[in-house]
Amino acid sequence: MTDRRPNIVWFRRDLRLADHPALTAAVASGGSVIPVFVLDPETEALGAAARWRLGLSVADLRARLRAMDSDLILRRGPALGALREIVAETGAGAVAWSRLYAPAWIARDRAVKAGLTADGVAVASHPSHLIHEPWSAETRAGGYFKVFTPFWRTVGPRGAPEPLRAPSRLAAPAAWPASDRLEDWRLGAAMNRGAAVTARFVRVGEAAALDRLAEFVAGPIAGYAADRNRPDMDATSRLSENLTYGEISPRTVWHAGARAMAEGAAGAETFLKELVWREFAWHLIWHTPHIETANWRPEWDEFPWKGDGPEAERWRRGLTGEPMVDAGMREMLVTGTMHNRVRMLTASYLTKHLMTHWKVGLDWFADCLIDWDPASNAMGWQWAAGSGPDAAPYFRIFNPATQAEKFDPEGRYRRRFVLGFDGSSARDAQDYFNAMPKSWGLAPSDPYPGPMVELQKGRDTAMTAYDKHTARPRAEAD
Repeated sequence: MTDRRPNIVWFRRDLRLADHPALTAAVASGGSVIPVFVLDPETEALGAAARWRLGLSVADLRARLRAMDSDLILRRGPALGALREIVAETGAGAVAWSRLYAPAWIARDRAVKAGLTADGVAVASHPSHLIHEPWSAETRAGGYFKVFTPFWRTVGPRGAPEPLRAPSRLAAPAAWPASDRLEDWRLGAAMNRGAAVTARFVRVGEAAALDRLAEFVAGPIAGYAADRNRPDMDATSRLSENLTYGEISPRTVWHAGARAMAEGAAGAETFLKELVWREFAWHLIWHTPHIETANWRPEWDEFPWKGDGPEAERWRRGLTGEPMVDAGMREMLVTGTMHNRVRMLTASYLTKHLMTHWKVGLDWFADCLIDWDPASNAMGWQWAAGSGPDAAPYFRIFNPATQAEKFDPEGRYRRRFVLGFDGSSARDAQDYFNAMPKSWGLAPSDPYPGPMVELQKGRDTAMTAYDKHTARPRAEAD
């Protein structure tokens, strides 16, 4: 006999209806479907911006479900306990979810699976967050990939399965269990006044993500290979915000990019590689979870990076006196994101010109980014610092002045975010002072600071430390 007891679908970072294998399987079972979101300790640990942005996504999904005569049940507390309570209240016979791969999330999910299975509840996890499972690609020797190019050559030709359609309806249970009120969770509390500023830039939910993808494929993807490095241009997809919360699936994005490539879009292959770069980050965090918190290359453990301090604080506040660096730091506070080229530049400046440990920067990004992703953030910071896999050599030190000449030649990006730069009075530059914490005590009338460190001197200091650490001959920098 078919088990017609209710099915719980536990939503996490898959806040959509289309291409959702766990949801599709629950609908196919023939029983009623109870969508659930749990604010567990692992989720509460998110940084201020990510927690606020997550709340917007949860609200959007709940509204979409309610429009289908369904609902999203909200509970707060450890995941196993919350799910057990809902099983007991509804008589549910199965719980399904989409797999996640960060160490804390893996530990949580294993505990939930073991507990529910011991209770006699059927448990199933499904792929959803990635195109390819992180263990599915192996080198010829049977190990994991440490360099991106061979990883791309292995998984790129695989393509991606066709995305699943969204269900047209979800069978409702005989009675809905009680739900928390989303507003009582106060997910945006830590954003304080910054939420009102950043709200101008977010595009929340599945429909907005699909629109954003369509707009990108219709235009900017053609020039993506060259223009993606230009923060002064609207040349990227900005889908990282939506992929982070699973408002769109990577398989959907892949197929849109592949169609554009088949139709002759010159930048489409580069775009697909960037999508697989995200997969590579998750491949690495799965196989080497210490990448989140420690040097991926242990030989860097004795490198003389400085800890947090006044210089790092000026970097955080966008007051280094290097307009390109400061534009990036202010862009992050205002918009909740930062252009990828500038992320590399700001990371290089902190870890090399200021000789500050990459973990200081990683933690600040985790608190400020609405598109924060644990794998991409960790790999990106260690790539820039030189301590990670597939890393740029430590001696590749980005010069903020030459980077500005190359990628912001007319100063548009710097004028947008740095008040007073080249006479700028742009709204976004002014909004930096509305988004930042009041405790910083900064005002638009404050003079822009001079450089913290002379660029050549900063580079020389970093290279001297590198030479002493490695006892290798000095090499040229970018």
